[in-house]
Amino acid sequence: MTTHFFSTYSGMELEAGCDEAGRGCLAGAVVAAAVILNPGAAHSLIRDSKTLNAKDREEAAAWIKAEAHSWAVSFVTPEEIDRINILQASILAMNNAVAQLPVQPDFLLIDGNRFSTPSGLPFACIVKGDQKIASISAASILAKTERDRYMFELHQKYPQYHWDKNKGYPTRTHRASLTKWGVSPFHRNSFKLLRD
Repeated sequence: MTTHFFSTYSGMELEAGCDEAGRGCLAGAVVAAAVILNPGAAHSLIRDSKTLNAKDREEAAAWIKAEAHSWAVSFVTPEEIDRINILQASILAMNNAVAQLPVQPDFLLIDGNRFSTPSGLPFACIVKGDQKIASISAASILAKTERDRYMFELHQKYPQYHWDKNKGYPTRTHRASLTKWGVSPFHRNSFKLLRD
């Protein structure tokens, strides 16, 4: 199992791990989370959310919400994604999640290789950070579970797109539904929705 660091990457006391979910989707918001774990806090399910099944992600999310020092989740709408592009929307979502934390962290740990922040907080971008750093893993789990819940709610209004299963990702079924039913108000119009 991958070794995780617990509030030790920067040597500062309050490190917030940040990650997003839904960047590659055709529909729905991009969702980001920021999580500050307590030093030494551990749970066997705190790892990259993509390696967990839905039940385990929910169990891990419940543990994070109960046991983390603090956490926050932020949504950036499809309209905003279309206006500023998906990279900037992902960065905005992470910044908004950090701003919503009940305490200001000393340092930010960002999954990926691109980030900027108006906060002035120091940060490090870590490629595949959700596989290496516990607080980023925790953020990936919260972002994923909150976004899945949101897409399931949208599925109730737009069942023809099967968002309960594909969560807005460009699966064959989702593409076929777009061809048959056209674009919903929650699709990202700046994305290539229909095949040529």
